[in-house]
Amino acid sequence: MNPLQYLPLTHSWPILGQGHHFNLGFVHGCDTSQLFGQTPMPLDEQALARFGIGLWECDLADNSLTWSPEVYDIFGLPRDSPVTREEAVALYRSDSCAAMERLRAYAIKHVRGFTLDVELRPRGASRWMRLMAAPVCVDGQVVRLQGLKQDVSHDYV
Repeated sequence: MNPLQYLPLTHSWPILGQGHHFNLGFVHGCDTSQLFGQTPMPLDEQALARFGIGLWECDLADNSLTWSPEVYDIFGLPRDSPVTREEAVALYRSDSCAAMERLRAYAIKHVRGFTLDVELRPRGASRWMRLMAAPVCVDGQVVRLQGLKQDVSHDYV
C-alpha cells in the first residue's frame, strides 16, 4: 500500500499571523509573542539534531535552499555543498515528488503549511523523510517556505 495515494490535498494547517512576517523562530529568532501572546520559546537546533531533525528554507524568488547539516544527512549529500532545488527534488521518488509539489503549490497559493512523509532515493537507497513546511509572508505575499525535515525511515520498516 502506498501511503501517499490516500493523501488529500487539504492536508495542511493554517498559519497564525497571516499577513505578517512570520517565521518559525528557529533560525532568525522571530518574536512570536505577537502571534501567540506569550514569551517566545525558540527551538534548540542541537536538540532537534539529536532526533535527526533539520531546518530548511527555500527562497521563492530564486528557489535557493538553506539547509542545516541534518538535512544534508537525510538527503545523503555532503554537508554545506551547494544544492539546487532541482537537484534535491530529483532525489524524491516520483509519487512522493508529485504529492510534495501539489502541497507546495497549495501552501503558497493559500498561505498554509503542511506535513507530508515522502520517500527519497539518495544513492539508490530508500529513505523516508517527514517534511514540515510553513510559508513566510512579507506584505501579504509568500516569499519563502521554511520548516523541518526528519528522517522517519524507522516508521516504514
